[in-house]
Amino acid sequence: MSDKQSGGFVGGLVLGAAMGAVAGLLVAPRTGRETRRILRKSADALPELVEDLSTSVYLQADRLSETALVNWEHTLDRLRDAIAAGQEASRQEYENLSQSSSLASNGSAQE
Repeated sequence: MSDKQSGGFVGGLVLGAAMGAVAGLLVAPRTGRETRRILRKSADALPELVEDLSTSVYLQADRLSETALVNWEHTLDRLRDAIAAGQEASRQEYENLSQSSSLASNGSAQE
């Protein structure tokens, strides 16, 4: 599973769990006071949950950034190699054309 997919999965899992907990509390056969107490406890735990989720997102973004940087450097290396190969091929072709031109000039001068 890619980093992006696992980050989305974790976020969806946390959101689904929170929504399921709230829905379960609202339809549970408890008194209003008890339900409110449980909701209050859940709300108190929410900042920690959000902090964990934000840390997870931060780590996923950091990994994604590192991967992008490595890919960018690899692409630049390939581009530099291609430019160098093109320059070398141009230089060789220029030399070949220069030699052909000088041979043709020498051949017509001898006739």
